[in-house]
This record gives sequence, C-alpha cells and structure tokens, in this order.
Amino acid sequence: MPSENPLLEDPDALAARLVESENFVRNNRNLLLGLLALVVLAVVGAFGFYTWRNSQDAKAQASMFRAVNYWEADSLNKAVKGDGKAPGLTTVANEYGNTKAGNLANFYAGVAALKQSKYKEALDYLEDFSSDDYLVQSRAYALMGDAQMEMNKPKEAADLYAKAAVHNANEYFSPGYLLKEATAREVAGDTEGAIKAYDRIINEYPTAQEVAEARQYKAKLEK
Repeated sequence: MPSENPLLEDPDALAARLVESENFVRNNRNLLLGLLALVVLAVVGAFGFYTWRNSQDAKAQASMFRAVNYWEADSLNKAVKGDGKAPGLTTVANEYGNTKAGNLANFYAGVAALKQSKYKEALDYLEDFSSDDYLVQSRAYALMGDAQMEMNKPKEAADLYAKAAVHNANEYFSPGYLLKEATAREVAGDTEGAIKAYDRIINEYPTAQEVAEARQYKAKLEK
C-alpha cells in the first residue's frame, strides 16, 4: 500500500523538495519581497486609516457639541450656521461626513432645515444620513416624506412613508407612517393605493389608535 506521505519516508525526496523551494525563493526573491512589502503597507495603511477616522470622529463630536445644544434649544440659525466661535451642523456634516458624528450632523441639519421650511435642503441632508438604528432610519424616511409633501410631490412622499412603515415595522410607529402614506396617496389621486394603506392599518395593527381614522377615511373613499 503506497504511503500517504512519501516525503516523510523518503529523505532523498524531501531533500529534493527543499532544494526546489530554495531555488524558487532565490529565483523569485524580488517578487516575494515585493509581495511582502504590499502586505505590510496594507496592514499599516488599514491601521492608519482606522486611527485617522477615529480622530476625525472625535473632532467632529467636539465640533458639533455646541451646535446640538442650539438645536435642542430651537436656536436653529446658530445650530445650522454656528455662532462665530463653534461651527454649525452644516460645517460638521460637510467636513466630517465620513464619520459617525458627521453622519449624525446630517440628520440634525436636515430636521433644522425642515423646521425652517428649506425643504430641498432638508431632503439633501436627510438623504446623506444613514443609521443602523432601524427606528431612527425610519424616522429619517418619514421626514424625507414630509419634505416631499411640502414640495408638492405627494407620490414621492407616499413612497417614503411606505418605506418608513416597513423599515423595522412595529405597532408604535408604522401605523402613523401608513396614515401619512394614505393621505399622500389621496393627494396624489391614487385612491386605490390610499385604501390599501388604510387597510394595512386596520388589518395589521388592529389595536393602534390610528385605526379609527383609517376606517373613517377609507369609508369616505369607498362611497
């Protein structure tokens, strides 16, 4: 029966294989060193980027601290543009958009713009925002829908409300988003779509407080 590991039992074969390996290394020394250098550079580069990104995020958090305080106090102009000493949310969002704090600044800036009736600006900032928190992301979709409604784009608004409703669908927020969707579809002249949204509230969230309104508005559409 042949051996499964002939090199272990044949010293000559093992020696020959070692010679082949040494010759390969010798003949391809420059290539191997180049590959090793690439690996080292990749590791160093990744570590450097990680360190740089963390430092940028720390800077962004420090920069937006006062802006968020203004935002919470409803001093929106100072929150968005800064107070002359500390930068505003737009600066943080634009300069540190690739950090967590910069990403969050997009959300704050979008909400502030919406409150200031700057709907296109609000939409732009909210589109640049993304979150792993499903409830916050759903809220962002709904706010984008609000901006579209204010710009007289009910079809686009309805689609965003629908997106908000299904993004981590739950009994606390989804019925409200669906109610907004139905209203937007009514404005857009999509009666069938509005009825479907009302039906979803009634059938999928029977204990929600929006059910009464959904039944009432649906009945009006079906007359």
